[in-house]
Amino acid sequence: MGSLELAGAALGADAAAGPSLADRLYRLATFQDYNTWAPLATTAVLGATAGVVGVFLVLRGRALVGDVVGHAALPGIGLAFLLLELAAPGTGRSTPALLAGALLTGLAGAGCTLLIDRYSRAKADAALAIVLSLFYGGGIVLLSIAQRLETGSQAGLKDYLSGKSASLVASDAVLSVVLGAVVIGATLLLFKEWTLLCFDDAFAAAQGYPVVGLDALLIGLSAVVAVLGMQSVGLVLVVALLIIPPAAARFWTDDVHVMAAGAGLIGALSGALGVAVSSLAPRIATGPTIVLFAAAMFGVSLLLGHRRGLLWRRRATHRSWDVPVEQRP
Repeated sequence: MGSLELAGAALGADAAAGPSLADRLYRLATFQDYNTWAPLATTAVLGATAGVVGVFLVLRGRALVGDVVGHAALPGIGLAFLLLELAAPGTGRSTPALLAGALLTGLAGAGCTLLIDRYSRAKADAALAIVLSLFYGGGIVLLSIAQRLETGSQAGLKDYLSGKSASLVASDAVLSVVLGAVVIGATLLLFKEWTLLCFDDAFAAAQGYPVVGLDALLIGLSAVVAVLGMQSVGLVLVVALLIIPPAAARFWTDDVHVMAAGAGLIGALSGALGVAVSSLAPRIATGPTIVLFAAAMFGVSLLLGHRRGLLWRRRATHRSWDVPVEQRP
């Protein structure tokens, strides 16, 4: 049986196991399906926040730092669970504690990357690879230890790797909105400084701007976004929401303000569409679907973006050849 036939069989099994596709679509469109709208709102806010913050990671040339932060958050989850279980068995599933642990080790991983890059002779890509491998390997070891505990197998710690948006509730949506507003607000306050940092950090340092502090704050906010995305798309895929929307928006404009707005919109649409499709076909994983929508928007931007899109550049090249040599700029 081919892959398309298998996919069709899976969708048919979904339809037979529950409400019809038309019923699901109607409940989604009329705001009746709470189990869909809570994850949808949470993920849309996450996508918008990640897109805006990711603009400066892309322009700063630190795109892979988001990947390091995401993978470095993994040992924090395992360590927080083990410490809670040692202190009071049965309390290891505390979501705030797991998120706090993930944030701390995510920041530690990003800090190690900056220190190796700044104070050693290792190149930036080597520093990223070293820290990512070290923290991710440590996280896998801690998770394997946690899984051997009586409560570990039921804790759902592995869901943080690939995400589990179905478990999101209204409180998660509220938390995402609050933290998203804080992150976007901080980004707007530092918009001018980060723009200068991205395009000329030497000039920024000469003008007295705290370059190291601005870099650290940018990475800190990306760590917050990575932690927010753990339950939606998972630690492994959250980097996609940090990088793909800004990269797609870059094909449409040279204005950083427009790029940030476009990246936020692409991120929000990717999150919302991914959750909507996954709710209509429950056997389709939500996190990868969100990333696929983001990748599709990147592909459209790559082709049609009117500043750097391939088709527009090809058209501009043909127009330049139609101009006489003496009239060319």
